[in-house]
Amino acid sequence: MDEESGELLTVSVLAERVGWATALVSDMAAELLGTHWSAGDVNALASGADGGGRKLPSNAWMALRRLGWTAGPPPGIRVNDRIVRMAQELAGRLLRSVKWRGDLTAGVLTTWPAQPARRTGLEWDAVREAVPGGWNLPSSVITSRTRQIAAFAKKRGRLPVDVFEVESAPKAARMLLLSACDGQQAVIERADDPGRAMLRLQLPTRPDPRSYRDWTWVSCPVKLPPMIPASAVLHLPTLRPHQGRVRVDLAYTHAVPRAARSGHTVALGVDWGLNTLLSAGPARLHEDGRITALGAGGMFRAAGVLAKQHRLRRLSEYLHAKAEGYQRLTGGEEQHVLAAKHAILREEIGRVGARRSNLNDALARAAARWAVDQAIAAGAGVIYVEDLRSLEARGMGRTVNTRMSQQVRGKIVDNMRHMAAETGIAVVTVPARNTSRHCPQCLTPLRHRKAPDRPTTPGWKWAICPSCLWQGDRDHGAWQRIAARGLAHQAETACDRVTGAMAIHAIVDNLEAGAVITPRANLTSRRDRTKTGPTRHETTCPTPRRRRTPSPTRPQGPAGKRPEGHVHRDRTRLPRAAHRHQDVTTISTPATGRHRPRGAALGAGFHLQAHVTPPWWEHILEPDTQSGSGSLS
Repeated sequence: MDEESGELLTVSVLAERVGWATALVSDMAAELLGTHWSAGDVNALASGADGGGRKLPSNAWMALRRLGWTAGPPPGIRVNDRIVRMAQELAGRLLRSVKWRGDLTAGVLTTWPAQPARRTGLEWDAVREAVPGGWNLPSSVITSRTRQIAAFAKKRGRLPVDVFEVESAPKAARMLLLSACDGQQAVIERADDPGRAMLRLQLPTRPDPRSYRDWTWVSCPVKLPPMIPASAVLHLPTLRPHQGRVRVDLAYTHAVPRAARSGHTVALGVDWGLNTLLSAGPARLHEDGRITALGAGGMFRAAGVLAKQHRLRRLSEYLHAKAEGYQRLTGGEEQHVLAAKHAILREEIGRVGARRSNLNDALARAAARWAVDQAIAAGAGVIYVEDLRSLEARGMGRTVNTRMSQQVRGKIVDNMRHMAAETGIAVVTVPARNTSRHCPQCLTPLRHRKAPDRPTTPGWKWAICPSCLWQGDRDHGAWQRIAARGLAHQAETACDRVTGAMAIHAIVDNLEAGAVITPRANLTSRRDRTKTGPTRHETTCPTPRRRRTPSPTRPQGPAGKRPEGHVHRDRTRLPRAAHRHQDVTTISTPATGRHRPRGAALGAGFHLQAHVTPPWWEHILEPDTQSGSGSLS
């Protein structure tokens, strides 16, 4: 509602007025970025001190004003000082973020290798030494920056001077950073309903406001999501016009339990996979130093989402290739007959990119929520995640390499840290070396096979230990190794002072020797299975549950005599499921054909009565699990 006129504003009118304000802010921010897009200005801002040696403020807009970097609206446009603050805050954040990319590019250029595609071990050590924080930096980041510089050198015939020659000034996003304002521009407070808030801010009434009269106060009710506690303190949000609506990025503060770096007794180990995105399970550290696994763990499967993501990626590549062809044909002429088709393609590329981004965000949130729920159910105080920042997919084929390179592991870990902080659970990354290669019980190198019923067929899914004879799914053994390694090395956990992220950077040999899962001993069953008499005879031809067709007509005979046989005589063809290479004990995939068995539910005849044997942990007394804590199985 417009408070001056009392007029109720529709959603489209509100989005239009917010769009006018964001256009003014982004234009001023773009002017600041173009003026100060240089190594000298970025280094001066990142130094943290002004020309007189005084410390620069933490707020970007205040730091830019201390340095004398100002911006203003176009001639004839009247805006208040808070609008200028938002433009300076937006430009200052972008200029501060480029400092890290500049140092990385400078380090790569200083230690430019003889063969950019293949660095030697000494060249890797040199570039990590030249880059700030290079020893903890993923190798994929250095590799991608090297490819960017190599593409520039191939096009220009020389190496660039710095990152400002490789990259142009970024575009300023269309948003209103209300956090840079005060009560004279925007105010947010809770409404009578705990699920709603009221945002009051000044918005222009025309795209080119000529005076302060063209700015009026607008009251906007905001519906709060249910995850915001009623006692949380709300902060001024960021507004973004999006498809005729206004998005509100709302920040809030509330007290949560503090996550501990060490002293944990129950931990959840999380392993990454390709089709099975996450495999996780809890482990307990006993007082005598033994580590035991609690339950059999669980898996987060997202094959359908990953397949959709893969199809969208291929569609995006196809559209980009077609758009580049149109770009070459048109030569940039707006009056060309193909210019309209090229514009349609660019719009469709944006839509496909948005769908991929939304799908990745949804998948990351779902996977993180699943992992945190497993930790809460097991009563774990820490989640140990495999650190795969340096993973580079190579040698597994073009399709698999691409799928592994574009997984959303980083987003999953970020969401996991955020969700786990709500309950005081720590998220710690551990080194990934040999987590899937060594046995979780004796650290002996495993033999990987295709399936448990094919112990001689090479594969990667099933692992068998030649020493202690442990065998199981490769991913299940990996999460046990990760949980055991984290519990054994929890005293070595380091916390980043800036981001607060916890990590175990190195493996200590004497601690790694104790990072083993102790197998359970003296397991007792609730039911006594001792044989006390002869085995009951069961016929090998059981009678079907019901007849779907009447028995064939037979000659008159003694009353009550059953017709011979128990199978329908009119069915000459076996059911469809009988041709699917499946049996009661089928585990592996068939040798021929593209069909894969999906269990006894699709069976025929006897398979209709077949059921899976209950897992062993349902018959065993669990002395380690806490009552009411839930079960991962």
